[in-house]
Amino acid sequence: MNQFIFITATSAVLFLAFCLGWFSHWLLHRFTRVSAEDVDQLEKISHELHHAEEQRDQAVIYYQQRESELTTRLAQTEHDLAVAMDGLRNAREEAEELRTYIERESSF
Repeated sequence: MNQFIFITATSAVLFLAFCLGWFSHWLLHRFTRVSAEDVDQLEKISHELHHAEEQRDQAVIYYQQRESELTTRLAQTEHDLAVAMDGLRNAREEAEELRTYIERESSF
């Protein structure tokens, strides 16, 4: 085997290896590439997710405000109840004092 045949055979083997590598890269790229349709669908889903997160944030803010308002109303109602109970207690004491006064006066 002379030098020319050896160089030619080596060149042919290297060229075939290059072609096989290029073909396998092309084949892999062809099967794994993302289509424009998939990208559009992914963008649509991300937009809908962003919109849903904004709605969730607005709902959380609304419920926090509503909870604060209801807590304030509850505290005010409890205060009004305490005042009403004090007034009722005072009225009962006064009614009891009037009964004892009337009983004392009527016994004389």
